[in-house]
Amino acid sequence: MAHLLPSSLLILLGPWDYAGLVLTVAAWWLVGARIERPGARRPSVTVLMMQFRRDWMNRMVERDPRIFDAQALASLRQSTSFFASTCVIAIGGALALIGNAESLRGVAEGLGEHDVPAILWQVKLLPVTFFLLAAFLKFVWSNRLFGYSMVVMAAVPNDAADPAARPRAAQAAELNIRAAVNFNRGLRAMYFALAALAWLAGPLALIAGAAIATWIVWSREFMSRPRDILIGRN
Repeated sequence: MAHLLPSSLLILLGPWDYAGLVLTVAAWWLVGARIERPGARRPSVTVLMMQFRRDWMNRMVERDPRIFDAQALASLRQSTSFFASTCVIAIGGALALIGNAESLRGVAEGLGEHDVPAILWQVKLLPVTFFLLAAFLKFVWSNRLFGYSMVVMAAVPNDAADPAARPRAAQAAELNIRAAVNFNRGLRAMYFALAALAWLAGPLALIAGAAIATWIVWSREFMSRPRDILIGRN
């Protein structure tokens, strides 16, 4: 049973499994697209923060010394390193489970499944690994972009009247924004990795996990108290 042919494996996955998997991936992609391009009427927290990042770099030109700006960016870059490291550990754990069929059999028995082949549980861990890998790649790229932003910030002339000061600050802001966008993409992928983990409990649990992850991400971007503060609501 552990060496099932692909065709036999496809039979083990029912229509609800396929529906849940497609729904999870579609929700991940669609909610990300909506957050990053929400429209002018109802901006997301991500879009609102873009303007604040531009304002930050604009004020940085006139700030002397710029120690605060360097410390703030270093802190943001440290966050990307932390989450990237966390993803590496999680990916290693997922791959260890996939490679150890006996431990997966123990998980199956704990969930009340005694006749399910281990390969099915291995397959169900693949989406988790996919989302964690996507998150890792986004965090690594975000870290690099924050580094680029830091270099461009250092290249901003100390004299605010210098013609190159504002354009350089604007470049630093856009790099900072791209870094933040990729960081947020990494976080969303981690949310959906947790949702995909629910597939071990069945396809309905996967659908429920995807719905919960979507709601959490959506509400924090469009219905949260921080959003009200950013748009000036008391």
